[in-house]
Amino acid sequence: MAALERVKLLVLGDSGVGKSSFVQLLCSGQPLGKASWTVGCSLDVRLHEYKEGTPLEKTFFLEMWDIGGSVGSASSIKSTRSLFYNGVNGIILVHDLTNKKSCQNLRGWIAEVLNRESAPTGVLVTNGDAAERERLADSQTPLLMVGTKLDQVPEAHRSALLSRVTFFAEDLAANEMILDCTNPRYLAAGSSNAVKLSRFFDKVIERRYFVKETSVLGTERWRASYAYKGRHFD
Repeated sequence: MAALERVKLLVLGDSGVGKSSFVQLLCSGQPLGKASWTVGCSLDVRLHEYKEGTPLEKTFFLEMWDIGGSVGSASSIKSTRSLFYNGVNGIILVHDLTNKKSCQNLRGWIAEVLNRESAPTGVLVTNGDAAERERLADSQTPLLMVGTKLDQVPEAHRSALLSRVTFFAEDLAANEMILDCTNPRYLAAGSSNAVKLSRFFDKVIERRYFVKETSVLGTERWRASYAYKGRHFD
C-alpha cells in the first residue's frame, strides 16, 4: 500500500482557549477528559477524504500541530516556537468566545507565523499595517477561525457576539465556525461544522498538491479583497 500524502496544519491561539480540546474532538470524536497546558507542541493526526463522493476522491493524512504558549510570550519562546512553523499548509486559529482578547490576539499569531522575526504585540490593527496584509495575501495560506466554549456564552448575548466574531473572520479572509468542545454533536457527520471542516481541508490539500501556480491577477484580486476588509472589532 502506497504511503498517504499529507498536509501540515498549525493550531494556534492563546493558552486556555481550548486548542487541545478541539484537536481531541476533531481527531478522536470524543471530548478531552482532562485538559492540561500544552508545552511546546502536541501532534495529532486524522485521515481526510478529499472530494469525498466524487471521482477525485483520495485519502490524505492531516497533521494537527497544536502549538502551546501565548502571543505575548518572551522572544526566546517565540524563537523556539517558530521551529514548528516550517512547511505549514493551513492554519486553524482558535479563540475563546468568552474572552474577546483571545480573538483580537489572532492577528498576532498570524504575524508570528508569516514573519518569524517580527514581535507581534497582540494589538488589533485595522488601518495600515500594509506589510502584514501584503504577507498574508501573498502567502494565500488557508485560514479557519474556531470559536470555542459556546456553552458558556449566555443565550441573550450570543447573537451580537457571533456577529462580531463573523465580522472579524471576514476581515482575516478566514472561514469560521463555533462550537462547544465538550459536545461531540458539534462535529458530527453531516453537521454544518463538519461540512465547513471538510471544505477547509479540501482547500488546504488543493493549495498543497493541485494548485501549481496562482496567477498574478488572482493574487492581486485576493490582496485587494483582504485590504478592503480592514475593519474594527469592538
